[in-house]
Amino acid sequence: MKNKVRELRKMRGLTQEQLAEIIGVSRQTINAIEKEKFDPSLPTAFKMSKLFESPIESFFLFDETYR
Repeated sequence: MKNKVRELRKMRGLTQEQLAEIIGVSRQTINAIEKEKFDPSLPTAFKMSKLFESPIESFFLFDETYR
């Protein structure tokens, strides 16, 4: 799944470690999400949505090629 997590994280001035701590995951999880190698769980996506003050679908973009 394509995403804009890195952009939003940097706009907030957060490191991967800081974002991970805020939402309760590992830094490696944030890294994998940003590199689009891992799709987050719904609870993680909702926590990011609250932090970024944006709907989930504004920063996680469904790629139609996965259908």
